[in-house]
Order: sequence, then C-alpha cells, then structure tokens
Amino acid sequence: MNKLSFIPFIICSAPLSIYAQNPQQPNIVLILCDDMGFSDIGCYGSEIKTPHIDQLAQEGVRFSQFKNTGRSCPSRAALLTGRYQHQVGMGWMAEVDEHRPGYRGQIDKEYPTIAEVLKAGGYHTYMSGKWHVTTTGGYGSPNGSYPVQRGFDRYYGCLHGGGSYYKPEPVYNDLKKVTELPDDYYYTKAITDSAVSFVRAHDSREPMFLYVAHYAPHLPLQAPAKYVKKCMDRYKVGYDVLRKQRFEKQKQLGLVPDTMELPIFHKEFGGKRPAWEELTPAQQAQWTKDMATYAAMIEIMDEGIGQLVDEIKKKDMYENTVFIFLSDNGATNEGGFIGQLMSDLSNTPYRSYKKWVFQGGTSTPFILTFGDKKKNQMKGKVCHQPAHIIDILPTCMALGHTDYPKSFSHADLPGTNLLPATTGKPLTDRTLFFEHQSSCAIIKGSWKLVRADRNSQWELIDLSTDPFETHDLSSKYPEKVEEMEAQWIDWANTHKVFPLENKTWTERINFYQQKNPYQKGDR
Repeated sequence: MNKLSFIPFIICSAPLSIYAQNPQQPNIVLILCDDMGFSDIGCYGSEIKTPHIDQLAQEGVRFSQFKNTGRSCPSRAALLTGRYQHQVGMGWMAEVDEHRPGYRGQIDKEYPTIAEVLKAGGYHTYMSGKWHVTTTGGYGSPNGSYPVQRGFDRYYGCLHGGGSYYKPEPVYNDLKKVTELPDDYYYTKAITDSAVSFVRAHDSREPMFLYVAHYAPHLPLQAPAKYVKKCMDRYKVGYDVLRKQRFEKQKQLGLVPDTMELPIFHKEFGGKRPAWEELTPAQQAQWTKDMATYAAMIEIMDEGIGQLVDEIKKKDMYENTVFIFLSDNGATNEGGFIGQLMSDLSNTPYRSYKKWVFQGGTSTPFILTFGDKKKNQMKGKVCHQPAHIIDILPTCMALGHTDYPKSFSHADLPGTNLLPATTGKPLTDRTLFFEHQSSCAIIKGSWKLVRADRNSQWELIDLSTDPFETHDLSSKYPEKVEEMEAQWIDWANTHKVFPLENKTWTERINFYQQKNPYQKGDR
C-alpha cells in the first residue's frame, strides 16, 4: 500500500544528479523526535536498536550537554526561531491562546522561522510530521501560521501535538486537509514516506532544508505487533538491570564521567522508588509490554531514518548533506505509575521528566553529522560543551552561509553557532535560561539554580560534581542563590515570561478560553 497516495509528486524528466550543487550551501536534514529520553538510542546507552541513528553518531559528533526547554511546543518554537519560546509567543502550549504577551499559543509573525530564514537564503524548504506551533483554535482552516505559511514550500503532517498513530487529526497536505487515511496507516511511516517523497522530487542542483518532526515515541503507546514482539524479551529483566547497563554503556561511550555512581531518585516517587522485584507480576508484565511497545516505536522511526538516508544517497546528495538529530524534551511520566518507571529508565542518568526543567526534562541527545566524511573532525567523539535548542537556527545559518532576512527585525539571536564545537574549538561562555509551567532554571558555568514550580524552593546545584542534581547547596551558598535568582528574574522580565501561571492543564485552558473566546489565532 502506498501511504502517500494523497501526496502529489513532482516528476523530474531527467536525472538531476549530473548537475553540481553549490557546496557552500549544503543540504540540511533536521530530525526531531518527541518525548524521547536521553538514553533511549543505542549511541547514548540504550538496548533499543537504532543502527541508522547510531551510524550518524559514529560518523559525526554527539553532544552530552545539549538542552531543550522541557516541553514540546516551547522546544519547537525555540528550534524554529532560534529564540526563547516566550519571546515568540509560545511560553506555554498551543492548546490555548491566552491573549497575553508570551502566551499566544503560536509563533508570532514578526519572528521568522528557520524555513523563512533559509528560504530567503536560497533554500528549498520541506517539512514532514508534527507541527504543534499553531494554536488549537486555528486548526479548522489556515490562519497564517501553518507550515507553508511560515516558510515551508511543502508540508505533510499533523498540526496537533497528540493523538492516535493510526488516525492523527488534523492531517494537512500543504494547506489541504486530509480527511481519509488508508486502513493500514501508521503515522511514523507516513512521516518517513512524505520526507522521502520530498527528497525524490527535489531539484538536487538546489540546496534543500528538510525538517522531519517525528511524533514517536510520544504517547499513546502504539506500534504494529510484529515490531513489539521483537522487543519483548529484552525487557523481561526489568528496569533496574537495564538502567545499570545503560549507565555503564554511557560511561564507556564517554557520555558521563566514569567516576560517577548511578543515582536512585526516590524523591520523584514520593520518597521511595520501588525496585523491580517489588512490583507485582501484573505490574512487571505491563511494564515489559509497554516498554517493548515504546522501543518498537523508536525502532520504526530509526528504520525510516535509514530509508531517508538511502534516498538522499540515491540522489547523489549525501556528501553535501548535514544531518542533525535531537529530541524535543525528556521522557514523560504522564503514563501513570508504570509510565514513570519507564521514563526513569529512559532519562538515565538524569532526574525528573518532561514538563520540569531538571536535567531529565531538558537533556536530549544531539548529533551533527556531515555526509562529507572529511568535515567530521570529531568523528565518533563526544562534545561536552553546553548547547541549547536556540542554537540550531544560528548553526543552520552558518552551514548555509545565510543571513538573517532584512525583511524582519529582531536580528539579535540569543543562540550561538555550534560548528566551532564540532571541530573541538571552545564556544563562548554564556548563561542559559529555562521556564515551563513555573518550573524555572538558570545555568551559569557549572552552577544551576532550579525549582520544580513557583511554590517550591530554589535548589542550587554544582553540575561539575553533581550533574544528576542530587545535592542541593542553596543553604551553603545563599549569596550565589540570590545572585542567580536576580539574573533569572531580569531575563524573565525582558522575555515575556511573567506573570507565572499556577493553574492545572484543564483549568488553565478553560480559564483563558472563557476569558478570551476568540481562539482562531489569526489576529
């Protein structure tokens, strides 16, 4: 079955690979996955089979200290604009337009997306997959913020951030809503198929920017049975054994210091994290099946990445292509008790989960690989310099020798070009800031100030000796807490962060929908 029967193809009358593309503007393939933990791919310690992602890591460079915003919509907004999410209107989620600065539920039109920036620089731009930066009230018809209205030449995927892998809603092909899906439709494979189709139709004489935004392995846990079956046996040993194995592999790979011990995070479980043997047989069986499904979802994504790379090679575009891979946030505990035990493994060795700005919520794998092997100066190595998702846009601009469009203001990007770090050169020291649902943090040098929410006390962490955030030093260094809190407040005041909101998910949506019934996002 051709899952892309509803996606138009551009048929080229002659092979385009006989023409030479300008090597000064390489193709850029940016791959983002969803809710995947720091240790969930093979090259970051996992038993999950990800040979194609691992191959990119083996050829390129991995970052051990790459950070995101802790949640889907904010991370996507930061990735697309090169700015902190509040500044561009995505301080919380796309689920509601709060009609207050920083919290409009979609990206402000005065800030260009990465597609608009690269398109102005001569790139052909394509996107396949999860968008989730248009406010939900605007899903019925294009409101000016859909992908092809924000710089992408072509788009196929679902605007929403959640839902079924078999019947996602709403799916758009460019600006046309797709209302019928094949019986054996599976979203991850459709994302791959559309990305492959865009590559196949692309004029290889011209530079290509392709953004592949996978939904996997976001909840719900859904994968074809044959993939799940292949993963079942490896999870029967339980999470304690697997967590130790992942940690030891991370040490061997150079991702974590080999002198560190694996922490057990009891606080996140209300004071006592259960050992595998303390679960009931039914709980063990549920965890095994759910984890096997989760692994299968990642393996299907990896399989698709292999297909995409193969198509790029068929077009003779591989050597002039740069691949970037990352996740939007850490693994989630939204799946209840069993889901929390799954994410405790996925986020190894870090504390906490998606939604919070502790290390487990904001740490992501990040891989950058040149198809031209001569350019991979840190081939197979790990870069330990801090980096942030706001750095992706300036890095892509540097790759494509592209300037910030003069038609837009706000050229003062806060991120930095990461290419020097991929050659072993030091990046300029800077301070990084975080906030989501009043979970706040600031990282300055080796110091991190962090709190779970607006009602919690600040914790001061020395990341140089405690990268797993187990020892709060706030009472020992109160002056450092005061200094860093003042810096965080200054940032929040100038980036549309305040006032912080304390309402629950449903309460927050209902409150702002009732306060501002107009939710279409087109004004």
